[in-house]
Amino acid sequence: MTDNGSELPGTADQTDQIVSTAHKPSSDKLYGRRAGFLSRLSTGTGAFNILGHRKVYYIVSTTLVVASLLLILFRGFHFGIDFAGGTTLQFQPNAGQDISTTEVAQVVTSATGVEPDSVQTVGTQIQVSSATLTVDQVVAAKGAINSTYAPSGGVSDSAVSETWGSEISQRALIAVIVFLIAVAVFLWIRYEKRVAVGAVVSVLHDVIVTAGVYSLVGFEVTPSTVIGLLTILGFSLYDTVVVYDKVQENTKGLTSLTRRTYPEAANLAINQTLMRSINTSLIALLPVAGLLVAGVVILGSGTLKDLSLVMLIGMIIGAYSSVFLAVPVAVDLKLRDPLIKAHTARVLAKRKAEGLLVDADGDPIGRVPGVSPPGKRQRGSRAGSVAVAAGIAATPTSTGPSGSPSAGSTLTPGAAPKPGAKPVRPRGGPARGPTAGSAGGKAGSGDGQRSGGKGRPTGKRGR
Repeated sequence: MTDNGSELPGTADQTDQIVSTAHKPSSDKLYGRRAGFLSRLSTGTGAFNILGHRKVYYIVSTTLVVASLLLILFRGFHFGIDFAGGTTLQFQPNAGQDISTTEVAQVVTSATGVEPDSVQTVGTQIQVSSATLTVDQVVAAKGAINSTYAPSGGVSDSAVSETWGSEISQRALIAVIVFLIAVAVFLWIRYEKRVAVGAVVSVLHDVIVTAGVYSLVGFEVTPSTVIGLLTILGFSLYDTVVVYDKVQENTKGLTSLTRRTYPEAANLAINQTLMRSINTSLIALLPVAGLLVAGVVILGSGTLKDLSLVMLIGMIIGAYSSVFLAVPVAVDLKLRDPLIKAHTARVLAKRKAEGLLVDADGDPIGRVPGVSPPGKRQRGSRAGSVAVAAGIAATPTSTGPSGSPSAGSTLTPGAAPKPGAKPVRPRGGPARGPTAGSAGGKAGSGDGQRSGGKGRPTGKRGR
């Protein structure tokens, strides 16, 4: 600004440019905005607004949980012999013999008077499962199968009591509960209670939805199913902890800064780990899908089918919940913290005052039209220094014949110098050199020392 309050040419625009450089996003962020979808996804610079739609995720997850609970209550599970108890008959047909499972069921029903629960092909063998049969019923069923199909290896039978099956069911349930408690304790110690709640909710969501899908498909629940369930819970927890670690890294010391809010820092963490979660899930799902195909198509039934289905469904649901449920729940619970509330209000107030527009990760992308940045509102005190830093040419100050500023100069003692003007020393300060000659200068210096010590020191001590 000049002495009459007018602005220097180009000062306003260049001041805004200089002040706004501190709010520009990094080069990788700028590159990410210009790149395609896959490039933005792989580099983590896409700024996808994932947490901004968390209400939609809550609705989807709630719908899945409610539907799964209804399936479990009204449709139930098809428990295997290890859980429900019962009798199993198994035999291998002769080479070239084509046997229908429906025919086998009719043969066993006519011999025992009890309709089998299931007749299925397991590999090259046929397995008949039914409620617990008496010894006479087992003998009759085996005799009917031998007389009808005459298997060369005979018919084998096995029985599991209902008491033992009930005990196995209780222990499986206890194993799941202990796992959930251990997860909650670990996350409580590793992070905090709000984060632990988000992870436990995510794991419970995975258990219920996986059980609902299993009930819908109607596959037999065996010990392999329980093993697969515990496995996918560990996978889901692993993926959740990876995202939580990144959130913790991005929010460290967050309340001492005003750049991002807590949800924006968490959204940035999800963007940075999203591609990793997708890659990990896809790589893990490929062999599991192969096991499912082998268990259903090639072998027809058995342990592989039971294990692979629960793992396939659980991994898909776990990958979804670790990103779209665990972190949103933790963020919403964290926003109830008074410290985070105050920090969020402070950040939003600062942006409103500066007129900043930010993306989903909290990086500035522009300004609100009509809102002046802080540099314009404080130009009267900062324009001179900004102009010098930017190399802006100012109007030369007129000088007198002796080289000192004229009466119309805007320079004042202690003010920052302007281009083309000589600085003025504060009033009352000593002169740099002699004004009347070397002799006069020395005499003046000596007089100054004798009169009050206000002149320049000679560097010699008095003797």
